[in-house]
Amino acid sequence: MTKAILGIIGGSGVYDLPGLAERREERIASPWGEPSDALIFGRMSGTELVFLPRHGRGHRFSPSDINYRANIDALKRVGVTDLVSLSACGSFKEELPPGLFVLVDQFVDRTVKRESSFFGKGCVAHVSMAHPVGPILQGRIEAAGKHENIELKRGGTYVCMEGPQFSSYAESITYKNLGYDVIGMTNMPEAKLAREAEITYATIAMVTDFDCWHPGHDAVDVASVIKVMHANTEKAKRLVARLAVDFPMVRDTCPSGSHRALEGAILTSPDARDPALIAKLDAVAGRVLRKG
Repeated sequence: MTKAILGIIGGSGVYDLPGLAERREERIASPWGEPSDALIFGRMSGTELVFLPRHGRGHRFSPSDINYRANIDALKRVGVTDLVSLSACGSFKEELPPGLFVLVDQFVDRTVKRESSFFGKGCVAHVSMAHPVGPILQGRIEAAGKHENIELKRGGTYVCMEGPQFSSYAESITYKNLGYDVIGMTNMPEAKLAREAEITYATIAMVTDFDCWHPGHDAVDVASVIKVMHANTEKAKRLVARLAVDFPMVRDTCPSGSHRALEGAILTSPDARDPALIAKLDAVAGRVLRKG
């Protein structure tokens, strides 16, 4: 049995997590570079919890400049088993208005500038991303939302664009016509890296706008996004607090296989592996690498 540790990554507008008992901060060294900020540790309703502001406190990093590998590696090093991403997003559907939280279960990666894997030359691995979200973790979030009377919609597809600019009208219409539900700039490669690190992942996509496809909606700008984001932030903190109340002490066996994602995924034979890369993978893949 593995002890469950809940990780929270705070997106735009969520740079701290109040209400933590035994709160402390620590900068975690990672061979993949500097994480976005110090990790914040504490307990909430008895649940051990680790918080990381994705953009750094003060919002210092754009979506393209975030060191996603260092962030996930650092969270893995401190034992995080379940990771909840709080993320602002735009909506492509009338029935997903600003203020709604969408528990997406699929992703489309349209990023182009980011390192999307811990593996590569010297140690090749292929993990499944067919079902990138842990359904039990997602169900716990849904239950917490209902308890707090926070409006949630379970299921949906999140398309991740590179940014930092908002979509053109042509892009927005294209994504809408493809049937995507929401758009954001940060959940890829974050979800991929969490899966490689065998961390169960789920997203709370907090709708701030209708993107620019909507005929009755002004073009997206920072001022309009921030206005909705402030209200979303308070709801998100309540949701996390409630999630912690009923969170298990022992890690769930994930139906999507996140807890054993690296089983059989590494193709490079032990004698052909790059020692330098293997050393960097000590936290992410140590469980399987120690087996040879």
